[in-house]
Amino acid sequence: MLKTFFAEEHEIFRKSVREFVAKEIAPYTNEWEQAELFPREIFKRCGELGFLGARYPEELGGGGGDYWYSVVWGEELPRSGCAGVNMGLMVQSDMATPVINDLGTREQKEEFLVPAIRGDKIAALGVSEPGCGSDVASIRTTARKVGNEYVINGAKCWITNGTRADFITLAVRTGAEGYGGISLVLFPTDVKGFKVARKIKKLGNHSSDTAELSFEDCRIPARYLLGEENQGFYYIMMNFQGERLIAAVGAVSGAQRALDETIRYTQERTAFGRPILKFQVWRHQFAELATEIEAARWLTYRACDLYNQKQDAAKEITMAKLFAGELLNRVTDRCLQAHGGFGYSDEFHISRAWRDARLITIGGGTSEIMKEILSKRLGWG
Repeated sequence: MLKTFFAEEHEIFRKSVREFVAKEIAPYTNEWEQAELFPREIFKRCGELGFLGARYPEELGGGGGDYWYSVVWGEELPRSGCAGVNMGLMVQSDMATPVINDLGTREQKEEFLVPAIRGDKIAALGVSEPGCGSDVASIRTTARKVGNEYVINGAKCWITNGTRADFITLAVRTGAEGYGGISLVLFPTDVKGFKVARKIKKLGNHSSDTAELSFEDCRIPARYLLGEENQGFYYIMMNFQGERLIAAVGAVSGAQRALDETIRYTQERTAFGRPILKFQVWRHQFAELATEIEAARWLTYRACDLYNQKQDAAKEITMAKLFAGELLNRVTDRCLQAHGGFGYSDEFHISRAWRDARLITIGGGTSEIMKEILSKRLGWG
């Protein structure tokens, strides 16, 4: 199955990621979940191993690979059993930085992308605001041009890596209301007037920091504008495709891991004198879930294939994000139920997987937004 899309080089990369996750992440996730943060050094280590820039150009310190390297990355990280770590790392590799590679000047790439690929600088993506999440066209954080600078005022919310990011790929309003007046800028967080307003307590993804950010008369050089002024909405929509696709990849892999662990558990755990898996009700539920996971995997691979070929994949990516995200929630819910009382405790990974899964149908565009996008793509809106 995997040979359809993955070459020998991808599998070598997969082995490296899998070994790293097993040795340097998975053994420490309980500790990091309790601390509600994973060490900054993990970014540096991933940079050293070439994980953060596998598909970025070699001249920038990347691996020069195709999108299937990101797919491998997204499939193997869930083996950590800790979506918080996965989220922080994937924001770095596949959410905050691709648009810099696509639009950035050579100077911008040298200052921001190269150190992000090395893991020397932590990146965040700043789009959502306290009053508007999925409604990107309504953002209110402003960037006013004054001479050769932008003066930024406003707030951002739900920002992964937000408490310790060295820079933010930031959406700001530079023009009139609506989608036509938005721009993207690169924002170093050591600028005067910037502060982390609060670290947000969350239901899941505990080991990734999520912040509300404040900008008060923050001045940055105008040369930090990404692409053209007032074209940011279109850049964000383009960037969302990669964000949603890597989310779908991770969701499929996470669902598979949850099901595999639960099948092992129900083979060993007994009730009424026999293993739980011997009860037809559970075998049939697992059969249905396995079928849906396989369907989600191939729907996602189809979207990845189109995206890798730089074709229009918005419809397929939206379908994959919607289907895989909703499926992950169903799988973790059923798997938690199969664990009985132990599923409700922190003794087994499934309780964390269940909590963490809830984000996938909200972040990067809610399932409701995905359905609205699809209805228009299919000619119904």
